[in-house]
Amino acid sequence: MGSVKIDRYNSTFEKVISQILAVEVKDKKLKSVVVTGVEITNDLSFAKVFYTILDDSDKKEIKESLERNKSFIRGQISKRVNIRHTPELRFTYDESIEYGNKIEKIISDINSK
Repeated sequence: MGSVKIDRYNSTFEKVISQILAVEVKDKKLKSVVVTGVEITNDLSFAKVFYTILDDSDKKEIKESLERNKSFIRGQISKRVNIRHTPELRFTYDESIEYGNKIEKIISDINSK
């Protein structure tokens, strides 16, 4: 259970990173990336950024692009969020949407039989 401060930072980082990816990053591959959540450690040293992809882009290619643009994104966060030390970003693919779609397909297949 995180503190209110950590929860507020999680929400703020999610919004800011989403905006940076949608508007400011020049890599066109990252336009299809959607940030689904952020978990910042209690000591504010790391931020785990969960993301998913809207289109059928290559996951490995997107992950590499995110890693290449990590320092730019972190720099933009430090300009927008009032925090003493901007956490190091770690990008993690969020498979919950794919899993949900798979379960939904299984349920609809069962209902149609």
